[in-house]
Amino acid sequence: MNTNEKSIAKGAFSETTIGDGFFVLTYQNEDNTIKVIERETDSSYIQFHFCLKGESKFHFNNGNYTLNVIEEMSLLLYNPQRDLPIHLEVQPNSWLVSVLVPIKKFHGLFSQEADYITFLSEDNKDKKYYKDGKISPSMAIALNQIINFNLNQSIKSLYFKGKAYEILSLYFNRGEDANIEQCPFLVDEANVIKIRQAKDIIINRMVEPPTLQELSDEIGLGLKKLKEGFKQIYGDSVYSFLFDYKMEVARKLLETGSHNVNEVGLKVGYSTSSHFIAAFKKKYGITPKKYIQSIL
Repeated sequence: MNTNEKSIAKGAFSETTIGDGFFVLTYQNEDNTIKVIERETDSSYIQFHFCLKGESKFHFNNGNYTLNVIEEMSLLLYNPQRDLPIHLEVQPNSWLVSVLVPIKKFHGLFSQEADYITFLSEDNKDKKYYKDGKISPSMAIALNQIINFNLNQSIKSLYFKGKAYEILSLYFNRGEDANIEQCPFLVDEANVIKIRQAKDIIINRMVEPPTLQELSDEIGLGLKKLKEGFKQIYGDSVYSFLFDYKMEVARKLLETGSHNVNEVGLKVGYSTSSHFIAAFKKKYGITPKKYIQSIL
């Protein structure tokens, strides 16, 4: 690979097992460096990769062959003749969700409908299959809900399993209503783009975030649609999402040991340390100072 090695760092998927040999993998590269992600998988698996943000590059055969998956696109990989281990370059500020399914399990999901899924037909079952495609707005909703999971950890596997089935169903949906969204106003993909824009705005301006009305005006989407759409895609209200994001940024800053509590509070938008300490304790059940002590 020609990429400057100094700009490359190792990363790892966050992996959730949702059944026997059935996995959901997520990765968010929020840094300014390329992250190399590797994971072994064999020829018995079909792979689905979804790029929600940024760009990722798959390298095969020691880098002699590359497949790109860019923002809002998906990549399906299946080769029964050889293993396709994941060797992935995740570009800066990129998000990826992957679903790995044993082909036998996958056949079982579509046993009654296999005829219209090309690579499941009898004639093609031993052939390799690569396919890229656009992520539909309805798929984007489920994928973002996986990325932004913030429910009790005890139900994570169950939640991811439901979302993985939903994503596969939508991926192979070829019916007359293939473009009908679960939430009526999201039929227009432009609205989904505006909701994503709103999320980027509040993250980039988390120290002084706009009001909901200002945000609504800036993205050109009505206030009601903004509220409903944000909840639908990200699973939370605008400011609850922002609160969780701020606390995660704060936690990571504290872990570096480079900033004191007051400095961290200012960086995530709290003008007084007492307000930051109260917010941090509300989120994590522990004060920032005690959290630092707990990781030393």
